[in-house]
Amino acid sequence: MTDNPAQKIRLIMELRRQGISNTEVLSAIERVPRDAFIPPTFRDRAYENIALPIASGQTISQPYVVAYMTQLLKLDKRRKVLEIGTGSGYQTAILARLCRRVYSIERFRNLLDQAEEIFRELKIPNITTKLGDGYKGWPEQAPFDRIIVTAAAEEVPETLLDQLGNDGIMVLPVGRDSTNQHILRLTRDADGKVTEESLLPVRFVPMVQGVAE
Repeated sequence: MTDNPAQKIRLIMELRRQGISNTEVLSAIERVPRDAFIPPTFRDRAYENIALPIASGQTISQPYVVAYMTQLLKLDKRRKVLEIGTGSGYQTAILARLCRRVYSIERFRNLLDQAEEIFRELKIPNITTKLGDGYKGWPEQAPFDRIIVTAAAEEVPETLLDQLGNDGIMVLPVGRDSTNQHILRLTRDADGKVTEESLLPVRFVPMVQGVAE
């Protein structure tokens, strides 16, 4: 791994300038080695504030977007989180530092196997993963306090929203094409009423149904 403290400090300072103010989120970004989740070809760019390619045509998200979405979740150590799209596992590892347990679903077996190996190497115990269709969520473990989706759906998947508990928050990118996506935050109050906020414009890989062949 190419953990570079100076590069990491520059990244944290940049995230602060971009409006990431939650000190626990910044601490998680600082403590989770992003280079561990990046293919060797791009590892020297691990602490640049950019998205990078990983296997199966997927990407590891820009650190700012990871930090922004994580901050929107308002996490604490009591929360049970559902993540749709394990991908590289980087976002999963950030979440795991901030909540009680992360349940993460990935549709590509090779990505899931690789992420699970990194979680073991980093000794992160509070992540449960499975190969599956993210659109179906994880009904056996519902309801969840928080749900995060790391691929863009054309509209909010109702199946996932149904798995969000009262006083819950769901954060996901939504848009019909890559040039018109926004981060949405849906908040369900104690009575079950859902309010929706459209926030940051983003560009994510599309959310696809089913498990990859």
